[in-house]
Amino acid sequence: QVQLVESGGGLVQAGGSLTLSCAASRSIFSGDTMAWSRQAPGTQRERIAAITTGGYTIYADSVLGRFTIARDNAKNLVYLQMTSLKPEDTGVYYCNAVATGMWGQGTQVTVSS
Repeated sequence: QVQLVESGGGLVQAGGSLTLSCAASRSIFSGDTMAWSRQAPGTQRERIAAITTGGYTIYADSVLGRFTIARDNAKNLVYLQMTSLKPEDTGVYYCNAVATGMWGQGTQVTVSS
């Protein structure tokens, strides 16, 4: 069974950086668009970045210019590099394989002011 496991979350001060990683239990990246979403307390989960198999990327306006999504198909990894973090970036961050509909368990990111 395919599993996605996120890591790299934590507590960071505003203006700081974090890089999240997502590992797949088997090689699904070669055929699937991968995405990162986040969910703040009391809000709906929102997709913030996605990357196609060919490396095309798209970002939500809220993170454009600050976050970068990347993938390593050989290692079955997808990354989310986050810079210039703001308190409103706080939430649980999830990795998912778009076509297969698989989701990870999420990793908490907390940005203090």
